[in-house]
Amino acid sequence: MELIPITPRLHLLDYSIGQAYLWRDEEELTLVDAGWAGSADATTGAIRAAGLDPDRLRRIVLTHCHRDHVGAAQELADRHGAEILAHRLDAPVVRGEAPVPEPDLLDWELPLYEHGLTVPVAPPTRVDREVEDGEELGFGDGAVAVHTPGHTPGSLAVHLPRHGVLFTGDTVATVQGVTFGVFHVDRDLAMESMRRLAKLAPSVLCCGHGAPVTEDTADLLAAAAG
Repeated sequence: MELIPITPRLHLLDYSIGQAYLWRDEEELTLVDAGWAGSADATTGAIRAAGLDPDRLRRIVLTHCHRDHVGAAQELADRHGAEILAHRLDAPVVRGEAPVPEPDLLDWELPLYEHGLTVPVAPPTRVDREVEDGEELGFGDGAVAVHTPGHTPGSLAVHLPRHGVLFTGDTVATVQGVTFGVFHVDRDLAMESMRRLAKLAPSVLCCGHGAPVTEDTADLLAAAAG
C-alpha cells in the first residue's frame, strides 16, 4: 500500500474494499476512517514510506460504524497515541455495545453487500470523543463534523471549508462517477443528507468508495443529488 496524493496535504489509502484519507497539518496527522482489521501495519508502513512520522497521528475520525472503516482504528490509535472520534449515534456500534444496523438493500445491491462482508469483522473499538453536528474537530484549519444520517444513523461527513475538502463516508460514492451511495439503512434520509452535502459546494470530494474528485466537483455532486 502507498499514500496516493490528492493535494499537498491530503492523501488516499486504498484497501481495495473501502478506503481512508490522511490529512497533514504542520505538526499533526489525521486519518479519516481506518481500513480493515489487520491493516494497521500496511497503513503505518505507507505513512512512513511517504516520509511522514506515523507517531504524529493525533486523531482518527470514523465516518460510520461499518467494518471496512472501523477495523484498524484502535490498533492504530493505541500504536501511535491517537484519539478516535465518531458520531454519538454510531459510537455504541463501534464499541461493540449495539449491533450493526441492517441496511435496506435493493436487489442489485445484494451481491455487492455479500462481497463487502468478506472484509474481517471489526473488533470492539473505543470511541474517545463522541461528536455532534457542527462540532469543530481540531484539524484542517477548522474541520467541521456534518451529521449525515441515512447510511447509518450516526453517519458523519467532515468538511474542511478553508480548503474546499469534503469527506462523505458512504453517503456518496464515486465508483462510476459521482453517485448516491449504497447499503443505506434509510435511503430517503440518506438522500436528504446527500443534498445537504451538495450545498457545501466542495472543490475536493473524498468518498468511502471510489476515486477522489478534484474537477467540476461541486457541479457533479449537485447533479447527483438532484
